[in-house]
Amino acid sequence: MANLSIRVSDDLLARFDACAGGQGGRAPTLRRLMDQAAAGPSPPSGRLPARPLKLTVRLTDDDGDGLAREAAAMGLTPNGWAAALIRHRLRGKPTFSRLEAVALVAIQGEVRRIGVNVNQIARALNTAVMEGKVLDLEMASLDHLRTELREHMFTLREAFEGNLAYWAAEP
Repeated sequence: MANLSIRVSDDLLARFDACAGGQGGRAPTLRRLMDQAAAGPSPPSGRLPARPLKLTVRLTDDDGDGLAREAAAMGLTPNGWAAALIRHRLRGKPTFSRLEAVALVAIQGEVRRIGVNVNQIARALNTAVMEGKVLDLEMASLDHLRTELREHMFTLREAFEGNLAYWAAEP
């Protein structure tokens, strides 16, 4: 849904507010005027389409403080932290802190770099006939990349498992 912003004089806004006050306020009156100007049908109730569910939760002071601490530790707002917890419980999806997300992007870049190197080596091995030391060096390079790739994949797995364990209900 688009958002419209306009600048008008204080006098015009005061006059519009006086007119719109008896018609539900600024936004409904503006939507109605725009519908009329565009000769389009008006929404049946004059309301916008449904917004995402908003949940209100009342917490004790201690629980609220705990929520604020946990959210801040992950670099999330309390609402974002609560939404991440619900998302995990409903769909099993992880939510990472900003620092974790940056680290995962870096790991993804490293894995991509290794993949490019492996492809280059594989191409070279497929197009060249190598013997002796040259072949041994290429095979050693492949083994080194394989080891490096396994380490990065293990790090990624640990990150996801740790994140999912964080959001899991405590026994």
